[in-house]
Amino acid sequence: MSMPVFREHRSSFLALVSTVATFLVSGCATYPAWLSGSGASRELVQERHDTGRIEGIRLIDVSDALARRLADSKKSIRFAELFPSTAGNNYLIGPGDILEVSVWETPPAMLFGAVVLDPGAGSTTTRVVTFPQQMVTQEGMITIPFAGQVLVKGRTTQEIEADIVKRLTGKANRPQVLTRVIQNNTSTVTVVGEVNTSTRMPLTPKGERLLDAIAAGGGVKQQVSRMTLQLSRDKVTATMPFDAVIRDPRQNILLKPGDVVTALYQPQSFSVLGATGKNEEIPFEAQGISLAQALARSGGLNDNRADARGVFVFRFEDARLIDGQVEEGKPAAVPVIYQLDLRDPASFFVTQNFPVQDRDVIYVANSPEAEFNKFLRLVVSVAVPSVTLNRAMGN
Repeated sequence: MSMPVFREHRSSFLALVSTVATFLVSGCATYPAWLSGSGASRELVQERHDTGRIEGIRLIDVSDALARRLADSKKSIRFAELFPSTAGNNYLIGPGDILEVSVWETPPAMLFGAVVLDPGAGSTTTRVVTFPQQMVTQEGMITIPFAGQVLVKGRTTQEIEADIVKRLTGKANRPQVLTRVIQNNTSTVTVVGEVNTSTRMPLTPKGERLLDAIAAGGGVKQQVSRMTLQLSRDKVTATMPFDAVIRDPRQNILLKPGDVVTALYQPQSFSVLGATGKNEEIPFEAQGISLAQALARSGGLNDNRADARGVFVFRFEDARLIDGQVEEGKPAAVPVIYQLDLRDPASFFVTQNFPVQDRDVIYVANSPEAEFNKFLRLVVSVAVPSVTLNRAMGN
């Protein structure tokens, strides 16, 4: 169609466009779904969120109170709170440990005949005997000549020494005893997971801590920000982001015999769709991020397309956070659509408290104006293939 012909029909064409525009943007009309090429509009999500394909979908407006409640529910229990400790490892002997016991006897010796020369004095100063190394039996015993079977299980080396001295008093001349742990097989911590070398770290009276265990394992294989530390003690297991332990020295707690430290690589990500700077799956740190951070990492809302009233987060949420309890026979996770209106400045504070979870889908709807512009370009391209919209509207 030539420009003169187009000018002849210009008034009719503009009248048609004006009529269609009035219909599309009027409050009483819903924008045709067939024109939405980038996903559902805000109205479609609100009106048709529960289509029956997935039962029980909830559409919830996010308030500051809700965002804070969700954030509190996602906070992990701190190691320092769950595993309090005020003292170092006392190093209690257990079955399987290998001990060496030496006994000194003041001259004149009554039981033990071996001698030790004082190199400085050049004379005999005391008498000592070192017994063969012994493994603590399952019953927690070792055997000392003239002292009999000595219970060592659950005792410190100082307590063992005092007991042996008591048993030898009256038999040996002013005996003194030294007990050494040759091999620590029971007072250990197991280090496994995404560390360079899985190991069993022996504990000492110094008091080894959580990060000591990771160091004993040769460090972690993945980025610290993507790692989670899991600590199992007795029947209790808890996890914390690795970098949170590094930042807060209080969480670098003292370890106890039998602890299991596991370094977990837990890649987390969310998907962002719709009218944002980019549509893709975006990874985030183990410590978690807020919705404000997630939107920023996706490039923010597209100025030419986004409907700031239609920011949605799709998630399978814990039913207890929504209904306060899990009904019998009902699933523990319910499908929820969280909605935010970013035209309200207060919503930007809400997004800072709203936590993003692994596998969340963030969707930003197209604005009605963007859809109308898309429709207008379609009309012009069909009616006037050789003329662009700008030229048509300007002549």
